[in-house]
Amino acid sequence: MTNTARLLHTGWTFNQIGGGQGTEENEWLETSAFPTSVHVELLHLKKIPDPFVGLYEWDVQWIGEADWAFKTTFEVSERELSAPNIDLVFDGLDTFSCVSLNGHKILETENQFVSYRAGAKNYLTAGANELVITFPSTFLKGKELEQRDAKYNCWNGDPSRLHVRKAQYNYGWDWGPVLLTTGPWRPVTLHTYHAHITDLRVSVKVNEYLDADLTVRIVLSSLEASCTAEVLLKDPSGDGVTSQSKITMSDGAAQVTFQFKKGDIRLWYPVGYGEQPLYDVHVKVFDGQSHTLDTKIQKIGFRRVRVVEEKLVDQPGLTWLFEINNIRIFCGGSNWIPADSFLTTITPERYRAWLQLLKEGNQNMVRVWGGGIYEDDVFYDICDELGILVWQDFMFGCGQKYPAHDAFVANVELEAAQNVRRLRHHPSVVIFAGNNEDYQLAEQSGLDLNYDDEESDFRKTSFPARHIYERVLPAVVKEHSDIHYHRGSPYSGHGKATTDQTYGDLHQWNVWHGSQEPWHNWDKLAGRFVSEFGMEAYPNIRTVDYWTGGDIPERYPQSRKRWGDRTAANHNKAAGFERRLELYLVENFRHTFDMERSDFRFRSAQGVYSGTMSSYVYYTQIMQAETLATAYRLWRRNWAGPGKEYTAGALVWQINDCWPVTSWSIVDYFLRPKPAYYAIARELRPYTVGMTRKHRKVYANQRTLAHFTITSQLEIWGTNSTLDEKHATLEVTSFDLERPDWSDRWEMGVILAPNASTELWRGAVPGQPLRTRESQVPKAIVVSARLLDADGAILGRYSNWPEPFKYIRFPDVKDLGLKITSDSQGEVIVLSALRPIKGIVLEVEGEDVKWGDQALDLVPGDPQTVKVIGLKGRPVKARFLGDNVEYNRSKMDGN
Repeated sequence: MTNTARLLHTGWTFNQIGGGQGTEENEWLETSAFPTSVHVELLHLKKIPDPFVGLYEWDVQWIGEADWAFKTTFEVSERELSAPNIDLVFDGLDTFSCVSLNGHKILETENQFVSYRAGAKNYLTAGANELVITFPSTFLKGKELEQRDAKYNCWNGDPSRLHVRKAQYNYGWDWGPVLLTTGPWRPVTLHTYHAHITDLRVSVKVNEYLDADLTVRIVLSSLEASCTAEVLLKDPSGDGVTSQSKITMSDGAAQVTFQFKKGDIRLWYPVGYGEQPLYDVHVKVFDGQSHTLDTKIQKIGFRRVRVVEEKLVDQPGLTWLFEINNIRIFCGGSNWIPADSFLTTITPERYRAWLQLLKEGNQNMVRVWGGGIYEDDVFYDICDELGILVWQDFMFGCGQKYPAHDAFVANVELEAAQNVRRLRHHPSVVIFAGNNEDYQLAEQSGLDLNYDDEESDFRKTSFPARHIYERVLPAVVKEHSDIHYHRGSPYSGHGKATTDQTYGDLHQWNVWHGSQEPWHNWDKLAGRFVSEFGMEAYPNIRTVDYWTGGDIPERYPQSRKRWGDRTAANHNKAAGFERRLELYLVENFRHTFDMERSDFRFRSAQGVYSGTMSSYVYYTQIMQAETLATAYRLWRRNWAGPGKEYTAGALVWQINDCWPVTSWSIVDYFLRPKPAYYAIARELRPYTVGMTRKHRKVYANQRTLAHFTITSQLEIWGTNSTLDEKHATLEVTSFDLERPDWSDRWEMGVILAPNASTELWRGAVPGQPLRTRESQVPKAIVVSARLLDADGAILGRYSNWPEPFKYIRFPDVKDLGLKITSDSQGEVIVLSALRPIKGIVLEVEGEDVKWGDQALDLVPGDPQTVKVIGLKGRPVKARFLGDNVEYNRSKMDGN
């Protein structure tokens, strides 16, 4: 009999055990989809309010503390019953559950991240069979475990989460709601078979000469005699490359190795460095009569990956960088959290939309953060296809002490082995990391953490989870994969603390958190690989309107009407966010809360309210864009060539949201990019130009404080991520915001070194006189630099403005000469101006459009083109610094 795998996804109903707010005691409600979860189904049935709106999050907390059951009836044929083996396979049950088949308990589960298989043949009958899955409250089970074992400290969420192998963000995070989900969240399958492949390991090893070995190891579920296997490798076009048949299986296992010289196969590269060819490994296993027992197809890519730690030319510490196929890669990318609080609503199309945004934003790495989930297979498939490198955390996040007793460790070991085996074949997956910030929390808590001690039994210390991160997980990764293992993130190694800037990876939160440094200090805050950093901003105003539920009085930062004092606050989970947002706003911008304009007041039954939220959204978004672009600009400068890879990566916290919220994301829950997304995309283009402006004060001698000179120095550099040097022209134009009749322009030929930054020029800021008194206010000089190709094409541009922006006297709006024109199809707009303009954000009323660029700086003589999809002839509005009104309406010239 041929193996069959049949999804059991129809006829499901669910019930709140014992009855309650969700259902009556014996009321079974039909599910709208499968896999699914309780919140999703109650929302579909309109039995609960939308927890993403207003304060309704707090009205659905009872769901996570109730017990639930799901059941279905499915038919089984006599033919299926004739199979020697029949299993029920549960790819994901959230989280504790008991499974009964026709009244017989066949399985108990305790881990959301584990796939369970239960023998079912002895309990099945021909015809109808009843399958029931009961889910006791994970929250209450966690509290029981916490009471039994110990209560530990954590950042974010109830500390009982540390005892439960469930997506930790469900307990609430500083960007996410408390929504404790439950239910069958991944497929349920009826598997009938004689024998099946239990493990298929396809190992690719590419050496430094780019020769490759492909090893295929097959393990069968039974030890039947006379079994043979067949392996066929097909190239991306479907043509066979090599094969081997009649491979003898011994003790249920077989292995075969194929060897390729450089050029025999095509290598897989990250986006921007080459193509992403994917090969298929076809495996068949036959019994002694040549009947097919099982088949599997595994998609793979050939690539060589190294994490390189080497001495630097003139700085302490070591590099920490990724090398792919002998090419050292600057990794510019993002951190990834689960894309929804309700995981079963994330479709393959939503995954693709998110990851396509990553690629379109010139990013080449995504870090799957350790407080969420090991993502669905399709996520990694798309990363393989798009060339996005994946940093994969194990699911431990911000815990002072995860337990390390035998039962917990065994549970973790099973989880790790399953997920490493599931992900190891993806060419995009280049690193496994043990946890997120657990070492950092342990350091701050003063736990036993002698990094020089590699021998102790860490289970007997005050930081028992070190046993998991330094014994269990590395052993699992080594046994089941060829992927690099890193003990945590951040983690320095070499006996250094996680805050060390010269080793390992770094989470740099001294902007926003910590010492709350100015964003201009990113160069001083650099690390060898900065795997987290960020700045908050409000999402698109349409997203704000969603969470207010259309209640206009709530449309301002300190909303306090119908929802009771905290609608906007409830949609920002970061502690102290009001103070921190305001700190960075008032330090840098001429920002107030009382900007009003009659056409942006809203009339409702409660009265007239001014639209200050739109202004607040704009300022936080521009602040985020400036902050993050500055980080990428300065850290790419640190990628200065061989032996000078001072910073080898920057992964912003974070690309996405799991609900509508104000957070550090650069794209909001509804896939609406914030201006920062575009600013980062510009800084990660193949060619960029950067500048810094520094004021140098020199005293006449050591005996005076009254006599000195202050000069304004400009430094200009370029970056080139390609593997070839680039000849270009550097063009520098300067403007005085208070003297429209003055400008300065010069140019020079430059050569950009390959795969590196290149220092291009340094000197005095044009037009800025020498100052001898502090009372002499420096001139507001804007310096614009462009890199031009031989044919005049613009390779990169950047405008350096005097900061902080709050001290600038911006020209009057009427003198700017801002023009926004469109082509006849309305799919391209051109912006031009007679005076420099800072921080242009484009907007239209009505439904949203897809912008090609945002957060623009505009200078005379350098018009900029922006692609736009969905404009449909609507007028474009522009916000910018110094517009002094809620919006400046700019008439569009042309059609």
